[in-house]
Amino acid sequence: MTGAPRQRSAFLSLLPWGERRAISGALRTETVGGLVLLAAALIALIWANSPWSGAYETVRETHFGIRALGVDLSVGHWASDGLLTVFFLVAGIELKRELVVGELRTPAAAALPVVAAVCGMAVPAALYAVIAAAGGGSLSGWAVPMATDIAFALAVLAVLSTSLPTALRAFLLTLAVVDDLGAILIIAVFFTSNLNFLALAGAVGGLMLFYVLQRRRVRGWWWYAPLGVLIWALMYNGGVHATVAGVAMGLILRTKSDTPAPQGRQPGLEVMSAGDRTAHLLRPFSAGVAVPLFALFAAGVSVSPASIGAVFARPEPLGVVAGLVIGKSVGIFAGTYLTARFTRARLNPDLAWADVFALAVLAGIGFTVALLIGELAFPDPAEAAHVKAAVLTGSVIAAVLAAVLLKGRDRVYRRLCEEEDRDDDGDGIPDIYQHGGRGAA
Repeated sequence: MTGAPRQRSAFLSLLPWGERRAISGALRTETVGGLVLLAAALIALIWANSPWSGAYETVRETHFGIRALGVDLSVGHWASDGLLTVFFLVAGIELKRELVVGELRTPAAAALPVVAAVCGMAVPAALYAVIAAAGGGSLSGWAVPMATDIAFALAVLAVLSTSLPTALRAFLLTLAVVDDLGAILIIAVFFTSNLNFLALAGAVGGLMLFYVLQRRRVRGWWWYAPLGVLIWALMYNGGVHATVAGVAMGLILRTKSDTPAPQGRQPGLEVMSAGDRTAHLLRPFSAGVAVPLFALFAAGVSVSPASIGAVFARPEPLGVVAGLVIGKSVGIFAGTYLTARFTRARLNPDLAWADVFALAVLAGIGFTVALLIGELAFPDPAEAAHVKAAVLTGSVIAAVLAAVLLKGRDRVYRRLCEEEDRDDDGDGIPDIYQHGGRGAA
């Protein structure tokens, strides 16, 4: 006697209402921040290639610091080591939230996006290594094409006025969150030198105190802000990239609220968890200030026919471009498709595998973290400039290809979004969640 066939789970179907609200709020902020990021990158490129390029270099290399904390950095390094810590703090909170209450909380649900993200990091790194080795180049930049810039990708969607169903946007966000974790692990393991174990011990002690304060439900920014700055400074002086402190504190913050919000209502700040409250307050600064300022001082590279030619003539920048454009697309799509086949996950019938491939191409926009890793992997300014130009070139190519693919399906996306957002009874909850519509749960 044979059993009933196993029910195949739906992939990229309608999200639960609570999860959709949380993700939509985060994506709105990231979209606005992405537009600011795009403007900052354009300003950097124009400034660095204008008659005032000398002023750009002067400002970027100006040093100042906090002597009491043993920190003396250039403006460019303050942007990458300091401001990006806030970005990674928010990323750490997002990752913790996904692991505790989000899409990654169960192994079955986490398998597909995690495998897709890992493949989306491994294939670009391998492709870079093959191209660099074949051309006799340096293998130091293998990690550069591994990261996805969610803000830049959302900015491209906003510029194109392209609607995407929330499930596709959530999948892209999950890929980016796992990417960020992979990036911070790579930075911590492979770009750490001259360790000061006393300072690192102090940073670990600070994180333990941070953990105790969280477990005891201690509230008040006046406890955490000075402690966070101290942990950051100790991490920097310990020889580990200071942004690791941000993601560590983000993972420690609690993501479950002790006081649930009234049913059917958006939780206010007073009932949010510590992690959600911190992310709510810091995400606008991270997306609208920290990341754009980093881009302003990282994306200013000389653009000329010779520099563009070098991107496709030298093995290192060519490996970065190929990794972002080809490696990301192949890795994410193959990882998603094969995992869905082996886990019996059924694709949402309103979508097609072409939509997943378009999303994989869009994930090839690797800007912020790719530029950061490029600076760490190539300390020589001339080599770093070539790699930065490659990151910009690869990201633009991926954006253009994704735009073509997504615009071809825009009519389908608009119809699905209209179904998701329709609220004929005006109660603030889309009808699809109340009247048994597509994927209602």
